[in-house]
Amino acid sequence: MDSIPLEMTASEITQITVSQTAPSPTSKLSPRLSKDGIRTSLRASTVDAVFATFMNITCSGILLSNFLVELHASPVVFGMLSSIAMIVNLIQPLGAYLSERTTSRFRFSILTNGTSRLLWLLLVIGIAALSLGRINSHQVVMLVLVIVLLTNLTAALDSSSWLSWMATLVPRRLRGRYFGLRNSLASLTNLLCVPLAGLAVSKWPGGTLQGYGVVLFVGVISGLISLGCQYFQVDVNPQEQNAAAMKSSAQKAVSDDANNATTEDSIWKNSNFLKFLLYFSSWMFAANLSLPFFNMYMLGTLNLEVSWVTLYGSLQAGANLLMLIIWGRLADKIGNRPILLVIGMVAASVPVLWLAIGTNLIDSWDLWLWLPLIHIFIGGNWAALDLCNNNLHIEVTPVKNKSIYFATTAAVGGVSGALGTTIGGFVAENPSFGGLAGLFAVSAVFRLAALVPLMFVQEPGRQSFTQMVQNLSIFRRNVVES
Repeated sequence: MDSIPLEMTASEITQITVSQTAPSPTSKLSPRLSKDGIRTSLRASTVDAVFATFMNITCSGILLSNFLVELHASPVVFGMLSSIAMIVNLIQPLGAYLSERTTSRFRFSILTNGTSRLLWLLLVIGIAALSLGRINSHQVVMLVLVIVLLTNLTAALDSSSWLSWMATLVPRRLRGRYFGLRNSLASLTNLLCVPLAGLAVSKWPGGTLQGYGVVLFVGVISGLISLGCQYFQVDVNPQEQNAAAMKSSAQKAVSDDANNATTEDSIWKNSNFLKFLLYFSSWMFAANLSLPFFNMYMLGTLNLEVSWVTLYGSLQAGANLLMLIIWGRLADKIGNRPILLVIGMVAASVPVLWLAIGTNLIDSWDLWLWLPLIHIFIGGNWAALDLCNNNLHIEVTPVKNKSIYFATTAAVGGVSGALGTTIGGFVAENPSFGGLAGLFAVSAVFRLAALVPLMFVQEPGRQSFTQMVQNLSIFRRNVVES
């Protein structure tokens, strides 16, 4: 596999070079990477997403939940599973620190993600032991919790490094379209494979527990194939990338008589990134105040059957799939921040929409029209929010130590989201706050408030909010004078 040392400015890649030797901090700069190299890398990453999504289907979500239900796991276990995914983000800064001291993004990914995915084979072995009567169901439940914790921890070590790798490989002008396409194929894989995997588990001759073990084993193989796809992506040497970024930033500071190099050396001196961090953490808190409780509202308050909830979830996934490519192309044209501001205000109304649904759904249009429209509405909005938040995150981080910036955002956002879920659960259970209805109303207000810091985030290559207001004022003045 090839390794590329880089020379970059703080805002975008200015030169990508290829070396035919193994990555090393002292490698010499080599010829510019061809378009074919970038194209091959992006295709490999897209295939990677498909296989990784299938593995994620088998080791999380409805299949894992159904497996735990078959084992008679307690509600505490499900609560622990929900919190682990957000809390483990606290380890991402450590992963970023370690990744920046390696000489290969690819090798670091193989070490961390390879370990994470192979650990699931322990559950396959545990299911086999359960079938043979060597261990009991309680021990398998404890094994699941340990595996989920360890796999999430090891995967979290690579999250910021992988995002930094993709930020390097994906050309800036194509980020919206590419990530839109990549996420759409992942959503399509999820939409098609979830019912097929569920059918395989339920129809397995040896029972659902053995069926899940077989599907999980296939999922692990799929996860390893996805890592194999990364071999065809052009590798990046973080140490050379940081050295080139520091040199380029210092030269720009001298030529422009500015302090750009200083602002990039420390996260706490990068005011634009701190504004984004404030926005993102606020949004994670506000969104998670109500987001985990929508299904509870449908199943508990509205007394819907699980089959209806599953159907609405499929509609939401379909809307997300269809809108991702559209949002990606639009983001490339007008920028990510304007879309986030508009869609963020629209998404703030979603919790309130649930309150318009009556609790008696018998012979009601709510069942056939209102609830499907809400889920389609959520799917389309969240496609824009996920995509543009990711792209804006990449844009506002400097090249030097990029993965450390990503890790900081993930850690702060994870804690904020977990705090939002915890407070949301307290509000929902307390009648004095109005229960779920009061929680949804509060969440809508907090979502609107979370957008305020976003107004002051500067997206590189785009107009700031102040400039937009000034240009609008000039335009109106010209219209009046004419």
